[in-house]
Amino acid sequence: MPLRLGLAALSAVIMVMSVPTTDAWPLMWVGLLPMVPVVLGAATPRRAFFYGWFNGTIAMTWAFYWMKGLLERFGHMPGIEAIPIMMLLTGYQGLEFALWAWLVHRLARRRPDLPLAWVVPLPMIAIELLVPQIFPFYLAISQAWVPAVIQIADLTGPMGVTFVLLMVTGALFDAGRAVRRARAATPASGRAAVAAAARALRVPAAVVAFTLIYGAVRIHQIDARRAAAPKARVGLVQANVGMSDKWDPLERGRLLDVHQRLSSELTAEGADLIVWPESSYPYALSRNMTRDFPLGDPRRIRGAGNTPVVFGAVTLDGYPQIGKRRFPYNTALILDEQGRVAGTFDKVFLLIFGEYIPFYDQIPWFTKLFPEASNFNRGAAPGSFPFRLKGHDYRLGPLICYEDILPGFTRQTTALQPNLLVNITNDAWFGKTFEPYQHLALAVFRSVENRLEMVRAVNTGVSAHVDAVGRVRATLPAVDPDAEPPPAPMKMMADAALLDRGGVYARIGDAFAWVCTLVFGALLFGVPERLRRRRSSARRRARR
Repeated sequence: MPLRLGLAALSAVIMVMSVPTTDAWPLMWVGLLPMVPVVLGAATPRRAFFYGWFNGTIAMTWAFYWMKGLLERFGHMPGIEAIPIMMLLTGYQGLEFALWAWLVHRLARRRPDLPLAWVVPLPMIAIELLVPQIFPFYLAISQAWVPAVIQIADLTGPMGVTFVLLMVTGALFDAGRAVRRARAATPASGRAAVAAAARALRVPAAVVAFTLIYGAVRIHQIDARRAAAPKARVGLVQANVGMSDKWDPLERGRLLDVHQRLSSELTAEGADLIVWPESSYPYALSRNMTRDFPLGDPRRIRGAGNTPVVFGAVTLDGYPQIGKRRFPYNTALILDEQGRVAGTFDKVFLLIFGEYIPFYDQIPWFTKLFPEASNFNRGAAPGSFPFRLKGHDYRLGPLICYEDILPGFTRQTTALQPNLLVNITNDAWFGKTFEPYQHLALAVFRSVENRLEMVRAVNTGVSAHVDAVGRVRATLPAVDPDAEPPPAPMKMMADAALLDRGGVYARIGDAFAWVCTLVFGALLFGVPERLRRRRSSARRRARR
């Protein structure tokens, strides 16, 4: 057992080293390789489940260690209390690897004839597709900065990238096993061992070659589309405001002035559109609002100039809707050149315990324990904003916070035919940790899947411009808003191409993942190999 636990821990370290911010991305291609003999050699499926959970919990604890700081800073907990709560989350997330190990063990025992190049990836695709996650992620995150690899996401979504990674992992183990068998059969024949390894790697090598060739072709095609497309100069504001300042009534004037001042500078630099982060406007707004406040009103949104502005704000109904409590909405709005509210979008997917508290009325003690927690009304549907540039009409696709890491919801947004994705986020909860970079890495895939560019205005970073190939063209760094001295407000300009939606995945969604899941189910629950062989032998005897 100590050896197996050591291999499980080694696998966890390799996987985490491959993702942001360490970014040793080649390691994910072999990240689960040490786990394969552990899972196959487990005495029982239950033991394989335990080894997988041990592996996953180590990996998730390292990757999500920023949760400890979140609980200490905003849950007002000492570390000795924050760590167990963090472990509840990471232990749950680690169950995905436990389930993967259990399923691989079962399938390998049931179908020993199957190459591990298929046995290893198929269960993980089913898990990434079906298992609910508190913080959604997929192993493909490790390849976010490798454009040549991730282009297949416009066919398969991110799970296609996960499949290729784990197919290589399984194939390497197949090749090693084939070499050992060939040497055992003909100890003196090195040629037989090489031939056996080549046979085991033949199909996976073809899949990798297709992935890279397809990637090269698609990058060339999308770059050509980008060169011919109209460009909008988008100014992004990153005010670097801490959570305590954001909701302090005494800070409202100063915070609004910061956003207006940076916006005026961007307007002077030629911005066609300005984007502020999530909940950046410091006053609550009425949901019936139709235009900006008049000149002289301290609540006026726009400062100098008339550049269209996308911004985030808390909005309230004068009276609650039927069936809804009088909770606020987390809303994105756009002011057009005339100062009119040309569009609004309410956040649909709320962050649990941050914006949405299950059984809110039954646990009033929760908000006393965590005063920064809140409960918002949920938006009804995706939205799009009108945007006019040089006499032509375009559409913007708004995404709030972690909606940009949800493939299905982004696909619903792009069905409204936006020409540019606009994400507004507040990651001040996490400061200068892994989380803002993990968030960006996951968001990169939305641009590839839908072949649309994305701009992200993030309160404390990482603000970014991602092109339709998935390249991160420009960023502003993540900062800790509570650092001393406080980080200065920042801004950046992005020349974003206005494109029409493309990509097969944008139309068919997770079809690839569903096919993999159905194939896996048929293999796992179909006729066992030994019975299949017996039936085949019986049929041959009957024909004689």
